[in-house]
Amino acid sequence: MTGANDPDRPGNHATHDATHDAAYDATGTAKLLGLSLDLEPGQGASVSMPVTPDHANRHGNLHGGLISTVLDTAMGATGSYLKGEGGKIPFSTISLTVNFIAPMPLGGIITATGRVMGGGFKTVFVEGIARAEDSTLVAQATGTFKRAPI
Repeated sequence: MTGANDPDRPGNHATHDATHDAAYDATGTAKLLGLSLDLEPGQGASVSMPVTPDHANRHGNLHGGLISTVLDTAMGATGSYLKGEGGKIPFSTISLTVNFIAPMPLGGIITATGRVMGGGFKTVFVEGIARAEDSTLVAQATGTFKRAPI
């Protein structure tokens, strides 16, 4: 296994299980941005990303679209992991609302986590938070995610 979600990659804490390949397969976006996925049994997913100058906005902080991407990835992975047979079934974003709380400076690592708030078999409601390494709340989000066709 190679890519951003490789369990042997530095900074990634997920362990590989061949029965859960879908939970660990990195998308092109995840590879491009250097996202790392960490699955916590029974709780959900967290996604981390090192923040580099390539991710900057005009103010010299992490661009809000990338904060949204990290949140969306963590929230969708949480839905898939907890409601999609351990990540075997992908979930697609129907809606995502992000509230930006504080700037995320360059040079650190942003980590987003998701938590399923409700829903059923095909549609789940997930909330997410994104924090800097010092625990500063950077953004919070809510989203609706739909199970992919089987």
